[in-house]
Amino acid sequence: MQFISAEEKASLERKLEELYKLKIEVQERIQKAAALGDLSENAEYQFAKEENRNVEREIAELNKKLKNAAVVSNDDVPEDVVFLGHTVRLLDLDDESEQLVRLVGEAVPPSADSDVLPVSASSPMGEALMKARVGETIKVKAPRGTMEFKILEIVQ
Repeated sequence: MQFISAEEKASLERKLEELYKLKIEVQERIQKAAALGDLSENAEYQFAKEENRNVEREIAELNKKLKNAAVVSNDDVPEDVVFLGHTVRLLDLDDESEQLVRLVGEAVPPSADSDVLPVSASSPMGEALMKARVGETIKVKAPRGTMEFKILEIVQ
């Protein structure tokens, strides 16, 4: 079972809705390309069929994720405790740099327009952050050795 925040679930549901709309568009393109005749040499038809398979695969994966996900609420979590869905400002004690990380239930690629790094709750960093308090120093075991971070604040 994968634990996700309500915000993550809503994001997955939005993506699923977009994929269903895309599937309808792709199926319309398949019908138009099929109407052109000889399907064996019809590149538009072949491309649309491949795109349809990819969209259906993505829909199946998202449905599986949603089916196996449990939404957790952070309503009863104390204000100074890091929990799923929180964005946290950390101080790297090695080089004194600060970074923003968001504790997520599912690893997602970082957005190009965001300076917040998503961190999966099941990763070493996520496990160290989960239920830590503001002001604490956490240790994260990484392939390059142990890193230490001080939790400066919970941004949201």
